[in-house]
Amino acid sequence: MTTALAASTDEIRRRELASFLRSRRERISPEQVGLPSGGRRRTPGLRREEVAQLAGVGVTWYTWLEQGRDIRASEQVLNAIARTLRLDPYERSHLYTLAGLPEPPIEVDRTVVTPQVRAMLDQLEPFPAVVQNARTDILAYNAAFDWLMDVDSIPFEDRNSLLQCFTNPRWRARLRDWADGMPRTVAQFRASMAEHIAEPGWKALVKRLRQESPEFEAVWNQHDVQPLCNLTKVFVHPEAGLLTFDFTHLWFGRHSEVRLTTYTPADSETTAELRAR
Repeated sequence: MTTALAASTDEIRRRELASFLRSRRERISPEQVGLPSGGRRRTPGLRREEVAQLAGVGVTWYTWLEQGRDIRASEQVLNAIARTLRLDPYERSHLYTLAGLPEPPIEVDRTVVTPQVRAMLDQLEPFPAVVQNARTDILAYNAAFDWLMDVDSIPFEDRNSLLQCFTNPRWRARLRDWADGMPRTVAQFRASMAEHIAEPGWKALVKRLRQESPEFEAVWNQHDVQPLCNLTKVFVHPEAGLLTFDFTHLWFGRHSEVRLTTYTPADSETTAELRAR
């Protein structure tokens, strides 16, 4: 890459970074971060000086960053800005890329996926089991669930069952009754989102689904809601064929949104396939 081309690429990336930061700042209300609204505002969302104050950086420095100036941000500073702007893992990764730093590792919540939880998952073999949160992020799973749904082949940041249902044809192909279950799945997600309606991570997931899946867009606009329930589900495994499971949701406490879902064979054929894998 020539010097001129490199300079041009850096300039474009800085402009994209500036636009991205402004868009994330403008979507957050002062009330969301514990600040008074301060009456009428010329622009929506937070002011630059408020972001700088909350992130612990200089106002002038942050202003220059939003103006696309040629300044460098450290990983520590980017982390502070990401927390202040309430970026989800996808947005945080995008922030690092635009700033010219290696993407940070995305980690699951270690307070949820404890060694005890992982031991439970292992002990449930050969029955599939998975741990998810209310947003349907896949936090942990055992080898049997990976065999059933091939989770290991999915990039870490995309391990969300709702996202996979609507954007991954290979995932969808394993769900025999996908068309019938799709409205119920979206209605359950919408009901769960009522507690997280203003959270950036939830809104970003919905935005992505609406952009990438016409099926999701159509069902989402129906505004149906349903509670999560235990059902029987039929899978089409590429090697084992039809597999039928009764699945059960077990929550991690009275007020927890994290659940362990177990898949128990509903017939002898499914049991035999699991034990033979």
